[in-house]
Amino acid sequence: MLELNARQIRMDQRAADKQAALVLLGAALEEDGLVAAGYLAGLQAREAQGSTYLGQGIAIPHGTPDTRHLVQRTGVRLLHFPEGVQWGDNQTVHLAIGIAAKSDEHLHLLQLLTRTLGEADTSHALREARTPEALMQVLQGAPQPLLLDAQLVGLGVAVEDFDELLLQGTRRLKKAGCVESGFTSGLQQGEALPLGDGLWWLHGGERVLRPGLAFVTPAHELHHAGAPVRGLFCLASQGEAQRDMLDRLCNLLVDGRGGELAGATSVRTVLEALGGELPVDWPSARVPLANPHGLHARPAQVLMSLAKNFAGEIRVRIAESDSAPVSIRSLSKLLSLGARRGQMLEFFAEPQIAADALPAVLRAVEEGLGESVEPLPAVVEEAVVEAAPAAVELTAPAAGNTLQAIAASSGIASGPAYPQVPQKFEFNPRGQSPEAEMLRLEQARTAIGTEIEALVQGSQVKAIREIFVTHQALLDDPELIEEVQARLSEGDSAEAAWSTVIGRVASQQEALHDDLLAERAADLRDVGRRVLARLCGVEAARAPEQPYILVMGEVGPSDVARLDSQRVAGIVTARGGATSHSAIIARALGIPALVGAGDEVLALEPGTLLLLDGDRGLLTVAPPAEVLEQAERQRAERRQRQEQAEARRHEPAQTRDGHVIEVAANLGDTAGAKQAVELGAEGVGLLRSEFIFMDSAQAPDQASQEAEYRRVLDALGGRPLVVRTLDVGGDKPLPYWPIPQEENPFLGVRGVRLTLQRPQIMQTQLRALLAAADGRALRIMFPMVGQLEEWRQARDMTLRLKDELRIDGDLQIGIMVEVPSAALLAPVLAREVDFFSVGTNDLTQYALAIDRGHPTLSAQADGLHPAVLQLIDMTVRAAHANGRWVGVCGELAADAQAVPLLLGLEVDELSVSARSIPLVKQRVRELDMSSARKLAGTALTLGSAAEVRALVAQALGEVH
Repeated sequence: MLELNARQIRMDQRAADKQAALVLLGAALEEDGLVAAGYLAGLQAREAQGSTYLGQGIAIPHGTPDTRHLVQRTGVRLLHFPEGVQWGDNQTVHLAIGIAAKSDEHLHLLQLLTRTLGEADTSHALREARTPEALMQVLQGAPQPLLLDAQLVGLGVAVEDFDELLLQGTRRLKKAGCVESGFTSGLQQGEALPLGDGLWWLHGGERVLRPGLAFVTPAHELHHAGAPVRGLFCLASQGEAQRDMLDRLCNLLVDGRGGELAGATSVRTVLEALGGELPVDWPSARVPLANPHGLHARPAQVLMSLAKNFAGEIRVRIAESDSAPVSIRSLSKLLSLGARRGQMLEFFAEPQIAADALPAVLRAVEEGLGESVEPLPAVVEEAVVEAAPAAVELTAPAAGNTLQAIAASSGIASGPAYPQVPQKFEFNPRGQSPEAEMLRLEQARTAIGTEIEALVQGSQVKAIREIFVTHQALLDDPELIEEVQARLSEGDSAEAAWSTVIGRVASQQEALHDDLLAERAADLRDVGRRVLARLCGVEAARAPEQPYILVMGEVGPSDVARLDSQRVAGIVTARGGATSHSAIIARALGIPALVGAGDEVLALEPGTLLLLDGDRGLLTVAPPAEVLEQAERQRAERRQRQEQAEARRHEPAQTRDGHVIEVAANLGDTAGAKQAVELGAEGVGLLRSEFIFMDSAQAPDQASQEAEYRRVLDALGGRPLVVRTLDVGGDKPLPYWPIPQEENPFLGVRGVRLTLQRPQIMQTQLRALLAAADGRALRIMFPMVGQLEEWRQARDMTLRLKDELRIDGDLQIGIMVEVPSAALLAPVLAREVDFFSVGTNDLTQYALAIDRGHPTLSAQADGLHPAVLQLIDMTVRAAHANGRWVGVCGELAADAQAVPLLLGLEVDELSVSARSIPLVKQRVRELDMSSARKLAGTALTLGSAAEVRALVAQALGEVH
């Protein structure tokens, strides 16, 4: 429990700014043994996400969820700044309360501080306080009144005995912020007092945050100590706050009106009788909250100021909650809502001002309450089951039709269509008893957990194992289970409780408009579906025994990961992009796949014969016999080429007329280096170093990085290693390096732009790389370089450290060409860099202004567009004029149709996934350089990627 006392206070502190104050707080928490080293990064990260300023001169800095593991024991430390610290937005802090907690215990502290954040301004009193005791007196404020409102009354609750009824009452007190964990156990040790008319009374003063009274009645009469139970009062007592209410209750009982409470069917009746806060019957309106950090202090102050324009009262609550609306004139009450982005706010206004006030308030919220906001994505309310498709009549493509889709995983496959539709679940919303329903749920979770563990142990693909490890964590999430238990106690069935909680949490994550959270939401829904199916006894449709083509609207990563690659000949989806996780895993499993084929494929009859060409992105429906025969010949040729390629994988990639091009491997971790060499890699052309940073709870030190880099260099046995320095940004932030939300993170602070802002992190990485190389062939390249000055800053830092460490050997320094400006500056840059490596994935999206993950445009983001080829050509010519080499490390390097063009543009190196190395080398051996140069020259004169691909297809046909 987070409690405030004078011993926790350090008086008369001084700090030049907020960052200095956070350093002092972090040191205080660490010195007193509350946290381990590194917790300061969590304080800074949380502050970057949104100010922790509460108002009235108080801030409550606390760590992020990612730093909770550093908390050694729960506690707080208070730093008093009599001169004040500027916290941003003209906010001055005189008291900073640093919090160390492993859960959201700071929310209880926030509720405790609402007394201080009342109508009177306490900032002056905080500033003038001279002793810890004086500060505590300011914080304690005036006694709080007893809380009794609609959220504390529960009528006709489905329970089996007196203990369950007590649990319902105390849960309402806890939800209202009146008590914390431990209050219930203290109450259970007391003796319930019968009041007559089946009414009972229990009270406790332990673990009370503010005084409150809960009243609950059972759905059917219970018995306790041999007497009937028709209603139970649970009082969280504190001081004299409950005196007036007790007097009122005694008068009711003396007048013989206890039966009115015991038999009440309306919450309003109970509140009127006891003098509680009545639910408002005023006009209301709803609006979603789009502010990135929810209703924190700054937007709440704007809302509070708006209230001054109206003579009457305006209140707000989170829609669909059973909490009482709070006045928007009170900053503390607005903050205590804890409203987050994506939640629906419900405003109430007194009838005489509603016509003017409600539109004004809604408009202010929609405009962001003084902040820039991104529109919320459209969220379809659902439980766990996928929403039914709109009532649009889909017509299946006719026999013989060939559809153009997006090639996601290469290969040719044929087989019967197996359209997989979303499972539908039917269940009773009410359960037998909380104990029985919880037992059913635990049995289902245990069964699914066993299945997931088998998938983790059985998979040889790291990406797939990681997905299911995430699923295990979601399945065992204690906060989810606690929420489900609460709903079970209210009478929900296991199915209803589980699906409601999963659906709500997933929808909240999706509404935050964050790519990582959206992935977690998809994983959460997947886990939810599996457990729900188990509870409902719904088995997945049995797949055909013969190899089949799976057809779905969209295939999530976990859907692909569960597939049996021996039975799934291919995958076709109606929607999605080639860079999705599912496409990446399909490639890892070697399953041919097409995505974005259009919704019409969902209307295919099961068993319809399909022919899938994962190289050209073509899907043929019910192909004629001769087309199937031709496809089978192509597949046989492909197998033969694959066998030849694997047999010759260690030979150079040399054209028929003697030109040699280097073929290297792209690696996402260090473990794959040995296998890459075994598959014929002549080096590593791209090591994505961010995996080291993303796998750490804090920035990895030099020793841990050096060990990883040395591991790759050792495996390469003298072959060159090209390492991309840390490439993160707004689209893929690190937990300990939060980045302010950007309207377009792909055009924001990322790559070298970001690491130059944190030179200490960049220097540590460079030192580790230089030390690990120890004279071996190391190539360091900087990502997202778009300006000459960025390159020079990064180069100078590297050379200074090289001299400082006295490192000699084969070192080259270069850049990735990912933005058009780098290609356009190539003639200038080529005079200074040692090499260029073209990242065609990003270069294509920037050159064509198409998000490569866009559901409808991604098919047009083709690296063989003449505009992209022109940029590559420009880069190569500038490099060769200055004696530099050029590699291509994007997905284009492994594209069978791109290889002859890249060869003809005289690229020196192709870096591809390890699995692709033998085939890329074989492709080069089938070509001659003179023809490739002519082909590339012609391609540069064309107007579209489609024309280029048609040109290459014709040329390759001539070659064969």
